Amino acid sequence: MPTTSRGGGLQPPAAVSAAGLRKSYGDKTVLDGIDLRIPAGSVFALLGPNGAGKTTTVQILSTLISADSGQAQVAGHDLSADPQAVRAAIGVTGQFSAVDGLITGEENMLLMADLHHLPKREGRQVTAELLERFDLTEAARKPASTYSGGMKRRLDIAMTLVGSPRIIFLDEPTTGLDPRARHTMWQIIRDLVTGGVTVFLTTQYLEEADELADRIAVLHDGRIAAEGSAEELKRLIPGGHIRLRFTDPAAHQRAATELTEATRDDEALALHIPSDGSQRELRSILDWLEAAGIEADELTVHTPDLDDVFFALTSSAGTSANQPNQPNQPKENAR
Repeated sequence: MPTTSRGGGLQPPAAVSAAGLRKSYGDKTVLDGIDLRIPAGSVFALLGPNGAGKTTTVQILSTLISADSGQAQVAGHDLSADPQAVRAAIGVTGQFSAVDGLITGEENMLLMADLHHLPKREGRQVTAELLERFDLTEAARKPASTYSGGMKRRLDIAMTLVGSPRIIFLDEPTTGLDPRARHTMWQIIRDLVTGGVTVFLTTQYLEEADELADRIAVLHDGRIAAEGSAEELKRLIPGGHIRLRFTDPAAHQRAATELTEATRDDEALALHIPSDGSQRELRSILDWLEAAGIEADELTVHTPDLDDVFFALTSSAGTSANQPNQPNQPKENAR
């Protein structure tokens, strides 16, 4: 059921929710009380350096291991009270392929259908449909050991979908893939979400999270350092600006005189105006230029990217999500 937000509006139901999850191995604390809420039908990306606890989080939420403390619900089922119902509702693709290279792709699929107790005819039908969907029909009767890395990943996800899961955990699904195979995997993930599936994605590729995720959480030292949309996270890091460039020195001089908060670049006839890159700020500057009768020949928006956010939040100097300390300089990617 949808829940009511603090502002009074309805929130979509949560596919995954967790409160205070903790996990330690001996003296090492891997998860130190993390909270999550992932709306159904969305892509959620968990970012973090190696050893941050990403895989441990997936293992707990997919019932592979138990948390030391905390509560979680997956697909509406309590993780501790009804793990079997959780398993029936989810699919998991780990960092390392579950594909058996000694048998064919088709045999891998049929084996998975048997594990889900599908009748033989239904199992063959589902297998054929998924092999076609993932462009594996031609290779279906070849040993999986002959498949490329991208083909094995596609087969891995196809096997995960045999049970029609509502929630899929993808633990670094594109590790080791070439750029073409990665983009193919991205489209598969988009198609899954279009079909109503919720995707929980862990990745070290910041571009991947930026491209796919509705919401992103950065995990550092066992805690969520920050969470939000990609744009919200980028605004945590100072250094964004709007760059105005002029060909008319007089227009540049007049704008520089009026915009006292701008930094001048007289050689390039440019001004840098501090900005969070929001549409509201951009509209305000455009309206001011029009009202003042000043024509800028070029306007570009420069914001920190997820690399900057990631390094600021996961550096040893980072102190909090809202006040990351000593962030890297923003990369100037014109938007």
